[in-house]
Amino acid sequence: MPTPEQLNEYRGIIRAPIISEKSMGQAEQENKYHFEVHPEANKVQIREAIEALFDVRVVKVNTLTIKGKIRRRSYRHRTGKTARQKKAIVTLAAGEHIDLVDVA
Repeated sequence: MPTPEQLNEYRGIIRAPIISEKSMGQAEQENKYHFEVHPEANKVQIREAIEALFDVRVVKVNTLTIKGKIRRRSYRHRTGKTARQKKAIVTLAAGEHIDLVDVA
């Protein structure tokens, strides 16, 4: 059982679930769930956080980093940059699932 300090750390690692048509399809068919995670988190930290927060067994963690995009701002056509993001695709063991309706 994780301590309250560990749970706060885990909540800092797992920022939000990603709910889209593609992610919901993969959750139903392949038992893969998508999450937005802290950009500095590694796969081991992500695995520990998911297992502690949702009480499931993680089989595999895939991560991808999305670079920030350059966007045009309205004031004098200056440019800005969006923040970089990191996504994690977590594969759970057979028979395990996460109810994302309660999480979001």
